Amino acid sequence: MKAAVLSDRGVVGVGGADARRFLDGLVTSDVDKVAPGHARFAALLTPQGKILFDFIISEAEDGGLLLDCPRALAGDLVQRLAFYKLRAKVEIADLSDTLAVVALWDGPAAEHGHADPRLAALGRRVIVPAAETADLVAALGAEAADIPAYEAHRIGLTVPRGGLDFIYGDAFPHETDMDQLGGVDFDKGCFVGQEVVSRMQHRGTARTRIVSVTNDDGFLPEAGVPVTAGERAAGTMGSSAAGRGLAMLRLDRVADAMAAGQPISAGGIALRPEKPAWAHFAWPGEAAAE
Repeated sequence: MKAAVLSDRGVVGVGGADARRFLDGLVTSDVDKVAPGHARFAALLTPQGKILFDFIISEAEDGGLLLDCPRALAGDLVQRLAFYKLRAKVEIADLSDTLAVVALWDGPAAEHGHADPRLAALGRRVIVPAAETADLVAALGAEAADIPAYEAHRIGLTVPRGGLDFIYGDAFPHETDMDQLGGVDFDKGCFVGQEVVSRMQHRGTARTRIVSVTNDDGFLPEAGVPVTAGERAAGTMGSSAAGRGLAMLRLDRVADAMAAGQPISAGGIALRPEKPAWAHFAWPGEAAAE
């Protein structure tokens, strides 16, 4: 088993008598389903339905909630949640200096933390006091890994990461595959941006998706390089590792280029888009989504 301390992740605590009700009214997932050992993937959206923050919600030992989020955004997330607090009995705090996120994969660790709610193949995540990370890795007998190793694991499974594979404030949940990765509960009721997201779901209007891209040489362009399908703009490259990358693409334009035998490329490098193994959205050449 491999273990990596994800120092690029922060932790925001949400506690108090109204914590669950407060958070459930804001985010895309059903917070009532969060339980010991069972986390939920979620996002806080703009009223227009675009992702401001995404995070994994788990239950703390004291019954409060912990939001595993990008560390660079933890302070902003605290401020945004406080904006919605009003008179709710809620305490919100950035705990990133005292708590750490550890990812475990490629081996059994069923009694530690929780399964990654996005995709079981990602492994498990544990939130522990920052001073105890080395003890945890040693107790598990795990192979100590680093963030690049975990990133290669994530990219190999085509799981997007905000800030690299999409821009916060500029992407809808469907475009980042949150609807495919358990990040949106369409039966829970209201949340910020819910009308837009529900409309995209029921009308099937999500033409843009993050997908896997490869090529024959194993060399891929850097994140942010524009992707073209034939002569048309088709999207943007995201993160890559070990010859596999992610790209946010207009699938209708990819389909047109494939049908016409035109190249799909970024920075002059030929790309081969592939549908993620876990995905259920429509793909060029398929009759319909499942």
